Amino acid sequence: MTDFFEVLFAQRAHRALRPDPVPDALIERLLDAAIRAPSAENRQPWVFVVVRDPAQRDRIATLVREFWETVARDLARPHLSDWLYADVDRWATSGLAQAPVIVVVCGDTALCMEAALPSSIFPATQNLLLAAQALGLGALLSILPVVSGPRLAELLELPEHIVPMAAVPIGWPARRLGPSRRIPFQSKTFRDRYGDAW
Repeated sequence: MTDFFEVLFAQRAHRALRPDPVPDALIERLLDAAIRAPSAENRQPWVFVVVRDPAQRDRIATLVREFWETVARDLARPHLSDWLYADVDRWATSGLAQAPVIVVVCGDTALCMEAALPSSIFPATQNLLLAAQALGLGALLSILPVVSGPRLAELLELPEHIVPMAAVPIGWPARRLGPSRRIPFQSKTFRDRYGDAW
């Protein structure tokens, strides 16, 4: 069994995925890991739409590409390094379309107040990402399909009480990624009150 901390420290956003299929058994392991997350009042308001159909994946990729090219690209440019901007641009314009699986993580507002959904949905999404890493799969969390407007919900034919919150493309990594770069926790952690360094 892979050490949890090795998995955690190796987790990266994989924007380059091979189009090779991912077996149902692996997707089921990811989803089973996702539902082990804590949730508000243990309501477990997550809903997963696993998109494998090439035409449906292409429609989601088109939605992201159009939103990126008309809105998000200009908003993101000032905040990203040249390298990261180029990588995200490649992913948003053509990389997402290569993913053999897109899991759209949704929240059920019939089970949980919409304002409380993130506290349940994002831990489940993180479990999904960590499980993908543990199984040698590449994945990333994107909200671009969600913030682009109501078209994602329409594409997936979601009822009104099911709200899309994240899209997680999953596949076999097309390239090996090095370790993640993180600001040390000490520079963002305080003892007893803000300003008293850890």
